[in-house]
Amino acid sequence: MVGSRTWFGGILHRTGLRRFSSDKFFDYELNPIQEQRLQRLQERCHVSFDETRPDHQESLIALWYAAFPNVHLSGMISEQWKDMGWQGSNPSTDFRGCGFISLENLLFFAQTYTVSFRRLLLKQDGERATWEYPFAVAGINLTFMLIQMLDLFSEKPRCILGNKFVKMLGEDEEAFDILFCIAFEMMDAQWLAMNASYMQFNEVLQATRTQLEREMCLEDAQRIQDLPAYNLLYK
Repeated sequence: MVGSRTWFGGILHRTGLRRFSSDKFFDYELNPIQEQRLQRLQERCHVSFDETRPDHQESLIALWYAAFPNVHLSGMISEQWKDMGWQGSNPSTDFRGCGFISLENLLFFAQTYTVSFRRLLLKQDGERATWEYPFAVAGINLTFMLIQMLDLFSEKPRCILGNKFVKMLGEDEEAFDILFCIAFEMMDAQWLAMNASYMQFNEVLQATRTQLEREMCLEDAQRIQDLPAYNLLYK
């Protein structure tokens, strides 16, 4: 279960997310580049977060200093982690069910679209709710939502959106990481538009998925950069 320590992380499993209306299963051929990149992405999706692995620890520390470059981190278990939106003092417990790729997504966001990342992390836009969504755990839920939406746990995505995404992946191997960043921007925009609070996060997530599905199905969206919401991202 994603972020299983509280109800928040379990929302995807309890309520589910609306399936796209034209999600019919079908078969299609992959070219060699698409096949290789899809396999690498699926391998990433199956890597569990392991707090004993030095490379996983290093990635988590790198995320901290990308978020708070001038704040010394006292340790891998620290109350400081709550400042980034982890549920407790040990962020490793929030990765259950989604794994290391969700940390990779957050780190990619922080290092590639730094301006957007910090704006969302620090909740700098709009009138914010008194009870805000926890940033890091929201990211984990977004990664899980995308994996489900694109059917990445299947040997080959069998739905229209999955097929469209594989084509985008063939154009850009970072397509999934970029899509995560786009989805995060969309989610925050939906949060503000709906004047939402913590208890409405699932509604916001469903609205985000619906909007993302629509953009991915646009006829002229052949690359991940063609999605209209890509323009929300700033480096």
